Amino acid sequence: MIAIQPRDDIIDSGGYVDGPWPFTHPGTKNTPLQVTALVLSLGYFIFDMCWCVYMGTEGPVMLAHHTLSMMGMVLILWLGESGIESCAVLFGSEITNPLLQVRWFLRRLGRYEGLLGDAVDLLFVLLFVAMRILVGGHMLRCELASPRPRPVVKAGGVAMYALSWVFMVDIARFAYRKASSRYRCWQERHKLSNGHDGKVD
Repeated sequence: MIAIQPRDDIIDSGGYVDGPWPFTHPGTKNTPLQVTALVLSLGYFIFDMCWCVYMGTEGPVMLAHHTLSMMGMVLILWLGESGIESCAVLFGSEITNPLLQVRWFLRRLGRYEGLLGDAVDLLFVLLFVAMRILVGGHMLRCELASPRPRPVVKAGGVAMYALSWVFMVDIARFAYRKASSRYRCWQERHKLSNGHDGKVD
């Protein structure tokens, strides 16, 4: 029987154990699974960055996000540590990506202007706020409070979180415009409905 001991790093006692929890053990040594995830993600970001530059589809904020993400992954792979919080940040940052793809397909199919499009946008905003702002803010606090992560890694975490707030401002403006537009449409329909109900033949 293998006894599980308290640890500050990854312990392999005859079997592969991946972890640990990113909020309590930032700055620990990279595991093979974390390295694989970072390498695959780096390949994706390099491809997507080249696509965005070639097609001219994204603005400076998104290009800055891609550049910072790639630099961060290269740094973590080179240092050989802090892979756990880097993978957690990747997960939290990209979890909203499928909703953006669904939104794109709805636009292409001409079905975005409706209840389904509103639901996708609402879920995107809620998920972005929850993961990038709330959970991301808690993770950054844990990262800065821990003595293990290197200063350069902590600085990268601050930069990524600041970039999330830049995105948040844009998303809040979009949400306000869309909500205002939907409210005006509802008011117009309500006025028409009341006018029709009160009409005397």
